[in-house]
Amino acid sequence: QVHLVESGGGLVQPGGSLRLSCAASGSIFAFNSMGWYRQAPGKQRELVAFTTTGGTIHVEDSVKGRFSISRDNSMNTVYLQMDNLKPEDTAVYYCHYKYPLRTAGTTGEYWGQGTQVTVSS
Repeated sequence: QVHLVESGGGLVQPGGSLRLSCAASGSIFAFNSMGWYRQAPGKQRELVAFTTTGGTIHVEDSVKGRFSISRDNSMNTVYLQMDNLKPEDTAVYYCHYKYPLRTAGTTGEYWGQGTQVTVSS
């Protein structure tokens, strides 16, 4: 079992910045992927960015150049730095943890409880 604790959401004006953190604890797998999804009201949950213990980083085109993701493997923590925030970035942001299962090509996952990010003047 993996437990994810998110922090850093809140209300910010357009053009402002926020930094989200997600700390994983419990049965941590040596290889894993940690990242962020978001879900705006009335919309489907969408990928924002992820990073793996192997060093892979992916940031969706919709936020590339404004958001960056990083991780501290020693702390099992992933960060999402969000700059130049726009009203359309308003959403609940969810931490996501993915790990390989014994059957090749399959994975398991855990989700955080979500943190609200509101961009408004």
